[in-house]
Amino acid sequence: MLSAARSRTALLALTGASFVALLAGCSSTSGSTQGAGSSGSSGDSSSSGSASSPSSSASSSATDAGSSSGSGTYKNGTFSSNGSYSSPGGQETINVSLTIADDSVKAVTVKTVKADPTAQQYEQQFIGGISSAIVGKKIDDLNVTNVAGSSLTSQGFNAALTKIKAAAKDA
Repeated sequence: MLSAARSRTALLALTGASFVALLAGCSSTSGSTQGAGSSGSSGDSSSSGSASSPSSSASSSATDAGSSSGSGTYKNGTFSSNGSYSSPGGQETINVSLTIADDSVKAVTVKTVKADPTAQQYEQQFIGGISSAIVGKKIDDLNVTNVAGSSLTSQGFNAALTKIKAAAKDA
């Protein structure tokens, strides 16, 4: 009888430890970016020049905020691109606009382009938290995985970010 009680206690302890490990896996990791701030989406910057992306599903445009380049790898200015991602409701698209200065993100705007109602809800959460998660960070250090509870929208953001980085590269 004592052996059965010890086995049951050991099983409960192991189950509890597994549950704790599972919960820890659901929490943010060092590679994830989470936040809950504003998106800086009040307004749209005008575009004086544009660069097309070869991708058929997204476009990229760049506006040089000044004539000087930053001291780093990327041109200073505001750059925009669409990024797509797959959700349970189908293919979704967001538009990302980043203002870059000295290889750092100075401002970000994210807008829904196409989304089903459920995806749009998650995109709004993402939009509400992305600014505080990335503004002030080096563009090459960005690894957006989960923002304000939205994990799939980050895939569209990262797709747009890849195009923006290519458009903003100093030649």
